[in-house]
Amino acid sequence: MKCDLCPRGCSYEGDRRGFCTDGKDARVAKIMLHHFEEPCISGGEDGAGSGAIFFTGCSLKCVYCQNGKISRSRGGEVMSPERLAEEILRLQDEGAYNVNLVTPTHFTDRIIEALDIAKGRLRIPVVWNTSGYETPENIARLKGYVDIYLTDFKYASSELSAKYSAAPDYARFAAAALAEMVKTAGEPVYDGELMMSGVIVRHLVLPGAYRDSVRVLETVADTVGAYAVVLSLMAQYTPEFLTGDHPELKRRITSFEYDKVLKRARELGFSGYMQSRSSADASFTPDF
Repeated sequence: MKCDLCPRGCSYEGDRRGFCTDGKDARVAKIMLHHFEEPCISGGEDGAGSGAIFFTGCSLKCVYCQNGKISRSRGGEVMSPERLAEEILRLQDEGAYNVNLVTPTHFTDRIIEALDIAKGRLRIPVVWNTSGYETPENIARLKGYVDIYLTDFKYASSELSAKYSAAPDYARFAAAALAEMVKTAGEPVYDGELMMSGVIVRHLVLPGAYRDSVRVLETVADTVGAYAVVLSLMAQYTPEFLTGDHPELKRRITSFEYDKVLKRARELGFSGYMQSRSSADASFTPDF
């Protein structure tokens, strides 16, 4: 059987799993009210929080993944679409500003089933919190289900994406998927300070790779326009989660590196969130 949910197009049968390590059934590692997403998603530290559902497995193998405990394993609880719908509605009842589906791509089919069950009772936005390694066809399937895309755009360089995430074709798919996200969700819409629909593009500046970060911003601007998305430019890289032999990543980024990228973001006309370097702390990572 062939899976077409992400760009890898894995074949699997029986107990044989795809690159993401999972099969068809959704596996959930943690469900929580999350206060450390972008303020327009979580409402800041004093807000009610985003209703985060962390799925296990991932279509990337990022060597610096802060969620590595769940992205590289088949742990967690298997949830039927009915049970997942119950959890989605429970988060709404607890006051969550939105339902935040974290690393959901490889469970798209089951998530759509769950959202169909919850439809009619669900009154808060649905957030698709993704690595950006998506096909435009899968994003198109989410029209009418997803309100906000919270997407990474990790690399412009195929060399870096192959080295750090085992995906040499990352930039090509991320750009095509981003165009479909903007087409589907439109420009950002807010209710007060909270986003109701639109696209947020996250980019994490890596040590020694600020020139690639600049290329990422230029690619986003060329693909959809800086005005069409909210930029979340992150300085939070920390080597505490690093795996493998990558000595160039065994440090945090410098002020020089981050300021170079920030300067280009401003020149291109992006608006959004720009992190301080003090955010490079493992304490902001959920305990799995």
